[in-house]
Amino acid sequence: MTATPKTTDMMRRGAEFLGTEHAILCGAMSWVSERNLVSAISNAGGFGVIACGAMTPELLDTEIAATKALTTKPFGVNLITMHPMLFDLIAVCAKHQISHVVLAGGIPPKGSVEAIKAFGAKVLVFAPTLALAKKLLRSGADALVIEGSEAGGHIGPVSTSVLAQEFLPALADEHIVFVAGGIGRGEMIASYLEMGASGVQLGTRFACATESIAHPAFKAAFFRGNARDAVASVQVDPRLPVIPVRALKNKGSEEFTAKQIEVAKRLDEGLVDMIAAQLEIEHFWAGALRRAVIEGDVERGSVMAGQSVGMVTKEEPVAEIIAQLMAESEDALTRR
Repeated sequence: MTATPKTTDMMRRGAEFLGTEHAILCGAMSWVSERNLVSAISNAGGFGVIACGAMTPELLDTEIAATKALTTKPFGVNLITMHPMLFDLIAVCAKHQISHVVLAGGIPPKGSVEAIKAFGAKVLVFAPTLALAKKLLRSGADALVIEGSEAGGHIGPVSTSVLAQEFLPALADEHIVFVAGGIGRGEMIASYLEMGASGVQLGTRFACATESIAHPAFKAAFFRGNARDAVASVQVDPRLPVIPVRALKNKGSEEFTAKQIEVAKRLDEGLVDMIAAQLEIEHFWAGALRRAVIEGDVERGSVMAGQSVGMVTKEEPVAEIIAQLMAESEDALTRR
């Protein structure tokens, strides 16, 4: 008999879809969502997701194999749709018979969803509008993640609470929908489950888990931070469509503004095309994030964090975080 019967029952569709005990995904955080954290989340009954980010196919191959050595439970791989070697990365997922692939960062290119489904994996996608969500689900996507602007890392313009009200009544009866962005406590999970969500995704709450390899200085920045410190980057030039990134404000935030000006100037001069310009911005983020997460440079690196960062106050094992979220959700549902 489960200690959280109401929550478990409301998560049943999502948990069956993921093949897990709890329908709690970990958001893919570059440099953070690697073998140690991913396996810990899956072993604790959640669903870990490897952040492929800018990895080469060889690096992803190594990371999946290393994760499999640490867990026999299901886990997924998050692929960025604008990655120039996307189809090679999909082939690596096929080689390892990955059960779920998350496509993030834009509309999946032609043939990508089919290539993933061809080896039997489930496809999860993000969609900023209801019309696009319906189109992607018609086109073969198996599940949807709606992520609000409160999230850390790359974000859209609309809050989670508004997206949930738009998407869940329209889609949740027939489709698997996970809600993400700004979720730090179980009471919030209970609310989204009641609205029809099949489960939730959290990133910020797991970034400082005991099993996370993030540098102690990176974790300390989270413990000091509050919701107001996690700010979205500013788009400098409307001709260079840069997806905003939410991170703790520091010198790195200012350097990104300068980087945009530099790239926009070269775009104007015809020295780079739009795709190359966007990739350069992505590489900037990958490098800045590595400086913060791995090297501990929290002044000039990118300390990507969601607005729920104020709820992250200490290092805790993943299993305790998940147990606490489930207990908080259960208490909320029991009080209804």
